[in-house]
Amino acid sequence: MAAFAEYAVLKFRKWFWPIVAGLALIGCRTAPDRAPAPIIEVVQLPDLKPPVLGQGRVETNLPPPILPPAPPPVAAFRWPTNSAHPGWIALETWSALNQLRAPQRRRPGLETFFTVSTPQGAVTLQIGSRIAHWDGRPCWLGYAPQLFNGQPHLALVDAAKTLQPLLAPVPPVTRTNRVIVLDPGHGGADNGTSGAQRQLEKELALDWALRVQALLRTNGWKVVLTRTTDTNVPLAARVVAADLANADLFVSLHFNSGHPNLTHAGIETYCLTPTGLPSSLTRNFEDNPRLVFPNNLFDRENLQFAFRLQRELVRATQANDGGVRRARFMGVLRGQNRPAVLIEGGYLSNPAEARLIATAAYRQKLAEAVARALE
Repeated sequence: MAAFAEYAVLKFRKWFWPIVAGLALIGCRTAPDRAPAPIIEVVQLPDLKPPVLGQGRVETNLPPPILPPAPPPVAAFRWPTNSAHPGWIALETWSALNQLRAPQRRRPGLETFFTVSTPQGAVTLQIGSRIAHWDGRPCWLGYAPQLFNGQPHLALVDAAKTLQPLLAPVPPVTRTNRVIVLDPGHGGADNGTSGAQRQLEKELALDWALRVQALLRTNGWKVVLTRTTDTNVPLAARVVAADLANADLFVSLHFNSGHPNLTHAGIETYCLTPTGLPSSLTRNFEDNPRLVFPNNLFDRENLQFAFRLQRELVRATQANDGGVRRARFMGVLRGQNRPAVLIEGGYLSNPAEARLIATAAYRQKLAEAVARALE
């Protein structure tokens, strides 16, 4: 019996690891080529009643404003909210807490606007509209500001996650050897979108990234590209590349499409939507404001870098300003453990804009704007 037991143990040791390796190989071959789901948390938010809508025109194609939840990061500010409308803070109160002058009201026609002057530029909010303007640049809010008892109110989560970060300049990257990962979108069999003159997004994005790389190197950045040739790099590998490089910043470069609409034009810059806010773009993605992704740790820096990049890109090109927007469906941003943004450098579906993007001179302008924003 002892001899038989010894024989069984030897056989088990001989075949155990080959079997495990074989199963792992089968698993690798049959698993779909997709990015693994990033680790997420779910924040339990209170069920709150929607507010009474204020006066002013509400934009079309946008859902009616609802009372925003109050996720844990907002509580850290300890701001007073409207007792009759929890989750909303009076714009005058927010201004006073930040030692700013009271909001100035103007009403051209049926629309009501309020402007607050700040050291970083004036912020203008329109009652009933999710699009705010900071220093003249559009920036999407999660919820449209409302009038309660004639006073403008801002969703508390917008005050904390949109206005507050823009009050301060982007903090510099303090490392002596600054590291950035540039991510030219698509590649290989994935062409991305195509232009009115059959330009391929993957080729234009790579050329843009190479131009940015050359400029940033002269500014003291160490630059890593997720691809340098026409190859297909999975989304997960792009995130891993930034981790391996111990990057301080991740910037993904793309060009847009509005098909079948050929009139959409302009530059847009995206970052991950903070917990508690609805996204400004969903593309049929289930936009759950309770989700917390790894990159949400950098909500403040994400918005600051996105705003700086968007401002320089529009200044350099005089393109239509599509503003800074937020989204959750972009897998290349969700798992990042550093500030991360995605830039749409123009619409290839627009014939006029596609012709510009197809020129080396215009892509050089785009590259110089990115480099200047990161000086």
